[in-house]
Amino acid sequence: MSLLSRFTSLFTREDRASVDWQDLEATLIASDIGPTLAKKISNRLHDEKKLTLEVALGELLISADRSLVSAESPPTVILVVGVNGSGKTTSVGKLAARLHAQGASVVVVAADTFRAAAREQLQTWATRIGVTCVGGKDGADPAAVAFDGVSQAVDQGADYVIIDTAGRLQTKEGLMDQLGKIRRVVEKKAPVSEVLLVLDGSTGQNALSQGASFTSAVQVTGLVLTKLDGSSKGGAALVIEATLGIPIKWIGTGEGLSDIAPFEPDSYIAALVGR
Repeated sequence: MSLLSRFTSLFTREDRASVDWQDLEATLIASDIGPTLAKKISNRLHDEKKLTLEVALGELLISADRSLVSAESPPTVILVVGVNGSGKTTSVGKLAARLHAQGASVVVVAADTFRAAAREQLQTWATRIGVTCVGGKDGADPAAVAFDGVSQAVDQGADYVIIDTAGRLQTKEGLMDQLGKIRRVVEKKAPVSEVLLVLDGSTGQNALSQGASFTSAVQVTGLVLTKLDGSSKGGAALVIEATLGIPIKWIGTGEGLSDIAPFEPDSYIAALVGR
């Protein structure tokens, strides 16, 4: 149950004498919304007598197109970035499964050549889904692997190619420099249409810090927010999008192949307030 559900009815009328404003702020913070936004929401509700909690929360989400950007001619190249442990490789598999189920042909690329488990995991996903997986040897140049994957997708006439990248490097080269190199090399073959940043929604301020680092270094076009399942909090999506100013396009809701869904602001806000 939403932590905020007990407040929802208090803001359906203009008389708000029964509202405990400190309790509201504390509950917003407990919902992973954070102190800054909690204070902002509380102040607005206090000052604007006709404003509901649902509308106040919804207005913090940005107005943006949340659909996947498609290339003018295939393949559509999607670069997936994020730190290790955020659910990045799993998100690549889930997105590939969803697109494949819709009838699209998909190639996934295991360009995280520094972590053998990532390549093995992605190959396992690809086998289960029935899509092509392109990988490289341990320590191979990630940009070269990504280029090979895009080249194979072009040769096959695939609709999509989704590139999994490293979340940490065991080399002298910086992670952000490596991601920039991957993009530059890949775009010699085909333009990158999307750069999706995967963030673990359960990590709060840490996710925000990660988001700021990646968005300052690479041209992130959308967010994938993972690990929102089984939580009564859920406000992480609100504060992450409001702070970073980048649209959440997908949410991960579990560990299964089908546990990914487009982010729907209205449904999210309704769930957050317990409606």
